[in-house]
Amino acid sequence: MSLPAFLAKSAPKSVRFWLFLSLAFNLSYSLLGLKVAFSQPYVVQDDARQHVFWMFRLIDPSWFPNDFIADYFQAVAPVGYTAVYQVAISLGINPFIWNKLLPTAISLVTTGYCFGLSLELFSVPVAGFISALVFSQNMWFKDDIISATPRAFAYPLLLAFLYYLVRGSLWPMLGAIALLGLFYPQAVLIGAGILVLRLFTWDRFPIGFSSNRRRWVFAIAGLSVAFIILLPFALSSSEYDPTITVEQAKALPEFWPHGRSSFFRENPIDFYFFGNRSGMFPRSLFTPVTLCAGLLLPIFAIARKRIPLMSQLSGEIQILPQILLSSVILFFAAHALLFQLHLPSRYTGATFRIAIAIATGISLSIILDRLWWRMASQTTARRLLAGAGIGAIAISLMAYPLFVNGYPKTAYRVGLVPELYQFLQQQPRDITIASIGEEANNIPSFSQRAIFVGREYAIPYQMGYYGVFRQRLVDLVRALYSPRPQDLQKFLADYRIHFFLLDPNTFTPEYLANQRWIQDLQIVQESEQLMQRGEVPVLATLVPQCQALETQGMILVNAECIQQRVAGGNFREE
Repeated sequence: MSLPAFLAKSAPKSVRFWLFLSLAFNLSYSLLGLKVAFSQPYVVQDDARQHVFWMFRLIDPSWFPNDFIADYFQAVAPVGYTAVYQVAISLGINPFIWNKLLPTAISLVTTGYCFGLSLELFSVPVAGFISALVFSQNMWFKDDIISATPRAFAYPLLLAFLYYLVRGSLWPMLGAIALLGLFYPQAVLIGAGILVLRLFTWDRFPIGFSSNRRRWVFAIAGLSVAFIILLPFALSSSEYDPTITVEQAKALPEFWPHGRSSFFRENPIDFYFFGNRSGMFPRSLFTPVTLCAGLLLPIFAIARKRIPLMSQLSGEIQILPQILLSSVILFFAAHALLFQLHLPSRYTGATFRIAIAIATGISLSIILDRLWWRMASQTTARRLLAGAGIGAIAISLMAYPLFVNGYPKTAYRVGLVPELYQFLQQQPRDITIASIGEEANNIPSFSQRAIFVGREYAIPYQMGYYGVFRQRLVDLVRALYSPRPQDLQKFLADYRIHFFLLDPNTFTPEYLANQRWIQDLQIVQESEQLMQRGEVPVLATLVPQCQALETQGMILVNAECIQQRVAGGNFREE
């Protein structure tokens, strides 16, 4: 596969200048993220806690043996995503180190293709710079690319697909579709939709079929590759099936506001347009605010005869409405087939951002061009106003992140209990730690040891997984808070637990009430009532006798000691 045209040595100097400037700004944002990533010994990206920990199995299959959670996340990991980490592991790179380094490479590739796509649609290099710049800023306002999880790869691959499509490069375009299927299969449907839409003529009524032979060749070839890539997903079955139904989801508080996987809303406008998982419009679509300028492009298109720079606009600009239309169609299809096509917002999030960034680059270039010509005015006031306008746009574009607290958004989590992580790392690899606290979510990443349940891993879309997970959670809460020794004894007999991880306030009604992710469980409400009546959990009485470690407010309790004392009837404090 040859290099993209904007990277070729034959590219004009102006193109290379604006491209490298785009990459330089993106790299500066990446370096800020890397500074956070390597600021402390125990730092992990929020979503990487789900998608990376199990990859130690790629180093040695003996990691996480018989770990139900690791089995699930390994099973659902896309092939291409796993392969990228496998390559790094084969070179001796720790998967979590690789996870921190990947976002820089992903974002640079994304920036390059955004610049190239803009240049194909509007042959003004400064427009490519603006599009790439605002898109970079937008990317770093979200934690998609910084996560280096499968959704991070959707951005560069979608942009590569669009770039090669409008450029008319068949084989690279087919390669991009294939890679999308290996990394982020939902995006293949978006690409397929765009290819179908390009078979119609939209510039006159009634709509007819295109006579462009190349478009038919691209569509047939692209749809064939998409079919081949998606066929295994359609035909395969999983031990974690079935996918949750709408009725089941509505019955679970996890899918309602404040739930772990909040989806449904009472307000239909909020539900269909602004919901994080259900809505059409991403929350940070117009962040930075300079992206609002993209909304002016349809107005400029209408008045294009009066705007000289619009002559640089390619006929392929129709790809922007095609992107939006394909995404919207799939968005409503995902709602109609909920949750068979996963989350509806996944079909508009990346594509809307791409379209508005390209439109912003074109719109601001036109505005800057008009202001530049105003600078030649003989009226001093007009020259000053035009110069001020150019300066304001330049500052708002390049300095915007300086005025935003917490930029870039990394969603990194810092481990605050190093003694705990180190202690667990010294234990056998096959141990399991049981806890309902937040700190449990960090243990697989920082200690490479299995946990019984954890909020971060409570993914409710496949009932073959979540049904078991939820039952485990019920059993754990009962074991933690029951005043009856037989409940604790049964739990330890049914499950292979080695340690309980507790907070000093674990055995208080207030602590349990603050665990919002499990509030819907009836056993939680029953346990709160028992403690409010003065009933003392059996496990609480055994903590002093079986404590294995206490550090920085966390208590690790030996489950074998607990089991022996409960079995021997010695379950009350002496």
